[in-house]
Amino acid sequence: MSSWNNLLKGKVAVVTGASRGIGRADALALAEAGADVIVTDILLESDESSDKEAEKFGPMAQVMQSTDVIYTDQTVEDIKEMGRRSKAYKMDVTNQDQVKDVMADVVKEFGKVDILINNAGTLDHVSQIENQRDDFWERDFNVNVTGAYHCTKAVWPYMKDQGGGSIINMSSVAGTLGGFGQASYSATKGALLSFTKSMALEGARHKINVNAIIPGIIDTEAFRLGNPDMNERMTKRTAFKQPGKPDDIANAITFLVSDKASYITGVGLQVSGGIELFTF
Repeated sequence: MSSWNNLLKGKVAVVTGASRGIGRADALALAEAGADVIVTDILLESDESSDKEAEKFGPMAQVMQSTDVIYTDQTVEDIKEMGRRSKAYKMDVTNQDQVKDVMADVVKEFGKVDILINNAGTLDHVSQIENQRDDFWERDFNVNVTGAYHCTKAVWPYMKDQGGGSIINMSSVAGTLGGFGQASYSATKGALLSFTKSMALEGARHKINVNAIIPGIIDTEAFRLGNPDMNERMTKRTAFKQPGKPDDIANAITFLVSDKASYITGVGLQVSGGIELFTF
């Protein structure tokens, strides 16, 4: 990570799904840029009920829990070592009451919420349409779309009252290009782009910027669990012929939530290594 010279000094950020991968990188980058960061996830190392939570949300969560690829509490400690304030919350974005309670507690303890990163998501539902599981279809929409809705709705009054804020929704190239065997995932990520534009229109009059990031192939723990041959095929579709890093996403987010990007809203920023280009 590179220094952002206190670009976000004095800001308070909330990152959902921050136990690993892109979410963890986002939280650390925002802290490095000067923000106090609240780290939320359904899985915490210190939570004895994490096994049950992982079982509730599917195979990917179960694998990460069983292999100890959970760094929620560790991320908080890393942020505190930078001299920033931080706190971990167990938060299920599909539980609207829980989301409201967490955001209210954040405002009570940290004074405000300037930045919301809607990163929590599912991506382990991979099968062609005749084999798509109805319960996973509903889970994907509940987490990826309704979860972002719950979090946005919860912070909106605080951002209006304080005179502004920044929200980032995590989409995907699957939402712009489609994904073979990814009907539910692609549909949710496309929906987030439309949600972003609507919120940008509503937020502009309150100085709330709302943008989306569109990641491509990113070298996360989840990516490494994928089929190596398929990973190679996808990587070769990028213009750079290599996957991106979580920091590539985090750096783009840090810019978009800063005052340097105060006139940018409603965009879906491709951070994809050119996978959407005509490569050959």
